[in-house]
Amino acid sequence: MAKLKSFDPISGKEGVAYAKINGNNEELFFAKTIEASVEKAKSEIKAIGRRMTGHKTTGMSGSGKMTLYYLTPLFRQMLKQYKDTGVDIYFDLVVENNDPSSSAGKQTTLLMDCNLDSVVLTKLDGDSDDPLEEDADFTFEDYDILQEFTKIQ
Repeated sequence: MAKLKSFDPISGKEGVAYAKINGNNEELFFAKTIEASVEKAKSEIKAIGRRMTGHKTTGMSGSGKMTLYYLTPLFRQMLKQYKDTGVDIYFDLVVENNDPSSSAGKQTTLLMDCNLDSVVLTKLDGDSDDPLEEDADFTFEDYDILQEFTKIQ
């Protein structure tokens, strides 16, 4: 049985993220948090003589969110391009967890065909001494785990 060692949990600060937009890699150095999840779509299955409702998985949907420091025009430019031309931009997102102190190693996840749901257009905050941040929600249409964490012994 594996025993958790205090150095093995992954630090959220150790890693990197890239957006692949129109063939170019844009490092998301201005990202504070990135999270993506898959939600399963299910149909209810009811049957005579069965008191409990069953559930059949019928599909999946991917969505994510990023909290960014408000210092890059990247996503506002993408939104403006759609406004001006009607051509929406889809991009891939590569997220790599790589905590060198953990024996779990590295995990690299590819989110494919990401599309922004919302973008902060402008922001001021006279009530805060903290740096400005913005949230960007997105959906994605597929994913792959390019490299998995290693099994901890």
